Amino acid sequence: MVYQGSCHCGKISYEVEAEPGPVVECNCSICQRRGHLLWFMPRAKLKLKTPEANMKYYTFNKHHIKHYFCPECGCATFGMAKDKEGKDTVAVNVRCLEGVDIAALKVNRFDGRSL
Repeated sequence: MVYQGSCHCGKISYEVEAEPGPVVECNCSICQRRGHLLWFMPRAKLKLKTPEANMKYYTFNKHHIKHYFCPECGCATFGMAKDKEGKDTVAVNVRCLEGVDIAALKVNRFDGRSL
């Protein structure tokens, strides 16, 4: 299934083609503050409708993950990094996707504060 995603104001727009599986609720300093529910998938499943140059990102700690957000409304839409095998990966904030029943998703908690 194809899901449409965006920030609050619509300046960042994208789609993902996959079926939502379990999502991750991380307690690291950024995820907890932003309230992310992250759905991890290969980067190829994300199709940007907005040029990456129109987005902003933030890195912290080891600076491996680019946490993208809208420079206009501040909504945090997804993050991009490489997985342990070096493959391009995206972590989509399912709260930014249309038509996803968040209450029906299995939530796995991850202790990111311990890293």
